[in-house]
Amino acid sequence: MLEKILVPVDGSALAEAVLSHVVAVTRINGSRVTLLHVVEENAAQTQIDPVDWRLRKTEAQSYLVETSKRLERFNLPAEQVVLEGPAAERIVEYAQKENFDLVALSTHGQHGLSGWNLSSVAHKVIERIHKSTLIVPAHSSAGHRGPNSELYATPYQNILAPLDGSTRAECILPLACALARHHNANLILTHVVTPPDMIQRVPLSESDRDLLNRIVERNRTEAHRYFEQLRSRLSPEPQIRILESDNVERALLKFVEDEPIDLVVLAAHGASGHSGHPYGRLAASFINYGGAPLYVHQDLDVNEIEPLYAERMLLNDAPPKEKRINAHEYAIK
Repeated sequence: MLEKILVPVDGSALAEAVLSHVVAVTRINGSRVTLLHVVEENAAQTQIDPVDWRLRKTEAQSYLVETSKRLERFNLPAEQVVLEGPAAERIVEYAQKENFDLVALSTHGQHGLSGWNLSSVAHKVIERIHKSTLIVPAHSSAGHRGPNSELYATPYQNILAPLDGSTRAECILPLACALARHHNANLILTHVVTPPDMIQRVPLSESDRDLLNRIVERNRTEAHRYFEQLRSRLSPEPQIRILESDNVERALLKFVEDEPIDLVVLAAHGASGHSGHPYGRLAASFINYGGAPLYVHQDLDVNEIEPLYAERMLLNDAPPKEKRINAHEYAIK
């Protein structure tokens, strides 16, 4: 299910917020974990001091060894890798090269918290990784723990899985069920019934409103039928929440904000299929606006995802020989 997990850490307590979730997730099938630290150049320095550079690499290696020992308490051996260069680029490059199943990271690290949901490095990694991701908000752990503090497995009590009735969205069910069984957690399946869009330049007529209400009622009935069919074949037996709203993303984000949800598990794309973008609207909304730990299953292969505009421009400016290289491979070099 999740055989290889990459965990980028930078030595800060905020970045380590992800570790307890890594322990919790790996309990279901004994995944192999790789801890990655990227030593970056100091932007304030005009020249690199070779002695200082070697010292920083040695400190990074020592930190990863100590962090690995903390994971070993949970029978979770971890490989340690130190790379040099821009953090986001090296993380993406290494994850693609080694073909990891999951990249688990905190939203913020050594540069501290901000008013943004994601730090610059986290945003770049999530946008370009094209892998399944486990994203842990650092805000929830701020001020409570220091680096190298006692590690524990996050106890999941309520796991939320939003579904839209599509096969794509259901791809997260095996993992969600496995986590719920292992943690003895409540598995909550949700669906949002929305009114259909109706073109109008004047107020709806009575017949239009009647048609709209009948469509909503039909979709509500089908949602109940769909979940009853799912309930009969899932273990543990899930709780069902059917919401009604004219905005799916807002309704689900509000639900997570109001309820004690420990983990949201969803697919990168749903019924709308894929447009070549790494994330559909719901996944993108949870990444950019959500406040709960989030597992996003990437249902597309890396070659099915279109490069960003900037990546395409880099490719267009490349020498003719390099233009034949896959756009994604070129952009991360």
